[in-house]
Amino acid sequence: ISDVWRTAPVSLETCWVPGGWLQEGLDVKYILGVALSWHVSTVNVKSTALPKEWKSEFEDFERKMGYRFVLRRGEWQTQVHAGDAIQLKTWWVNEGVAPIYRPFVLAFRFSSPEHSTVVRTDADLRKWLPGDVVFEDPVFVPGNLSAGDYQLSVAILDPITLQPGVKLAIEGRGEDGWYPLGKISVSPGL
Repeated sequence: ISDVWRTAPVSLETCWVPGGWLQEGLDVKYILGVALSWHVSTVNVKSTALPKEWKSEFEDFERKMGYRFVLRRGEWQTQVHAGDAIQLKTWWVNEGVAPIYRPFVLAFRFSSPEHSTVVRTDADLRKWLPGDVVFEDPVFVPGNLSAGDYQLSVAILDPITLQPGVKLAIEGRGEDGWYPLGKISVSPGL
């Protein structure tokens, strides 16, 4: 059972309720730490109020349970021809204690006032376990993309709707759910 978290979510339910833990003088840091050590994705605390005294402990716990993707660094060519790969290298960190369990899609978008196109990757985010992940697979500029300057953005798309479905633990999320990374200039294909 200690490895089940790698392929399926771990959902826990509390014994008693957190208010009862406080009354009994139990160690909330230890309790929440054990849940994290089991790679918890969800916890049922029985729809009860959390003690105000433990607000920061539960907020810290919420930031660590499940998955939490952070894009630390991204590098790419700033000038490229349509149809070529942009030599993209990204460094991600899953700061949570579990992977994502549905086949969400890592995607990049080239957008300008006139054009926008999304390029989906083959990255299997379900294998992005806690810790560092480097994604540097080729990302090709569509061959029919018009020449011009584009904003390069990233998002994790819902596998059904193909719309941004995961909030990253970074600043800069646009109203449309995409995270702008920087500029790229596209020249006509060769």
